[in-house]
Amino acid sequence: MCYIIGMENNFNSNDRLVRFLLTFFLGFIGSIVINHSNLKPVGWKSRTLAYFFLGLITFGIYSMVASICNLSFNPNAPTNIGYFRDNAMTIVNP
Repeated sequence: MCYIIGMENNFNSNDRLVRFLLTFFLGFIGSIVINHSNLKPVGWKSRTLAYFFLGLITFGIYSMVASICNLSFNPNAPTNIGYFRDNAMTIVNP
């Protein structure tokens, strides 16, 4: 579910805004930039192929919705639209 997180959970809001702008204006290219920069959230990867193929199939609706959901990205949530868990970067609590 996509919802806007309130000010009480305002961690790294600048990164969320930059990720939104990259994916909204550049689409799958923005997703590639996110995955290969320090904007990539720890333990998550952006769904680059989904931005490309689902964006084509849905005439850009998926890309727009996933970009808007970047504003409400929560690394503690079990799922985030536009992202999947990066098993190589999963944080394990001892």
